[in-house]
Amino acid sequence: MIPLSYCGFLCLGLVLTLLGANQDYLAADLELDLARTGMLASALALGLLVGTVGAGPLYDRLPRKPLFVAAILLPATALFGFGSDLGFREALFRFAWIGLGAGAYDTLFIAAIAERFGARSAKPMSLLHTGTATGAIIGPLLVAAIATRWHWTLSFQLIGIAHISLAAAAMRLRFPAPKRKAHPAKTDRYTALSLAIIPFVIVTFAYLGVETAMSVFAIPFASDGLGLEVIRGQTAISSMWFGLLAGRLGALVLRGNLDGRVLIGAGILCCTAISIGAATGMRQIELLYFCVGFSLGPVFPVTIALAGQRFPGSLGSVVGLAVGVGSIGCFAVPWLTGALGDQAGIVAAMKWLAGWAVVIALGGVVIRRGRARVLADRVS
Repeated sequence: MIPLSYCGFLCLGLVLTLLGANQDYLAADLELDLARTGMLASALALGLLVGTVGAGPLYDRLPRKPLFVAAILLPATALFGFGSDLGFREALFRFAWIGLGAGAYDTLFIAAIAERFGARSAKPMSLLHTGTATGAIIGPLLVAAIATRWHWTLSFQLIGIAHISLAAAAMRLRFPAPKRKAHPAKTDRYTALSLAIIPFVIVTFAYLGVETAMSVFAIPFASDGLGLEVIRGQTAISSMWFGLLAGRLGALVLRGNLDGRVLIGAGILCCTAISIGAATGMRQIELLYFCVGFSLGPVFPVTIALAGQRFPGSLGSVVGLAVGVGSIGCFAVPWLTGALGDQAGIVAAMKWLAGWAVVIALGGVVIRRGRARVLADRVS
């Protein structure tokens, strides 16, 4: 299960950077402005939202193998549909469909790891999420290499083949049956609706919004904002995900269990990096993106692991809710960033992302205090 999960996160990383790395080619063929580019990112995010929320309860109730295989094959069907005659509306639908499948299998893999490792899941989650960072590092470089010789749509088809291979591997594994409870407690049935889930959702909203917007608008920021070549924007995306990889590996060497303090530090570092980079017009865009990625690296896996520990009775539902509702950040933040970029310029649009990094830090404060109260209640 561990190797399959890692490969699943790797495929997710390829998907998450596909739009940003192909932004220049999509904009040329589909005649996109920044706002329409943001709409494509929003369509992907909407699919992620539906997929992540919907897959959680299914994980708790349905046989695992067909569920995993179906979720993995969903994005493959959309990825193979990208061609040179693609229209904007069809692109919107296909990105939404990709997001639906990717969001579903993301939730399934996260829930499986949380179920297996329980209270010790933060560090395994961080380790396996390095697969996402690895895929996101490879993705833009793959797109850039393909664009020099072939049509940009080949990158979509190759990632579709990767998903088919992943589904074939899932077919060969044995999955544990969903845990059935004869008389579930009221707290188990309604745990996903608890107000205590709100800070976890807010942190994932802010994190996913910043991560997506930084990726989607890397090329416009490099070319229009800093006067650099398109290739610098593509390498910046890889640099950000290399930073995410380094940040997640760095979290593994921290002593003790990871908690809200990690989120507080990450939010402060990210805010500082974006503020300095955008305000000074930092032309070393790869360094800026690496610093942003490094600061954000542990945020997502630690947040999801802490949510699973807070609500152990309904892992699938809680993970789906935290990731799914948080995915609205992928929808709202890039769309608003694109609209702001069209009105005030891409540099001004990038500056406002620093505010969302502050939200991550504040969410970490609330999560840490809430965890302390829960531990105190258990001791008493």
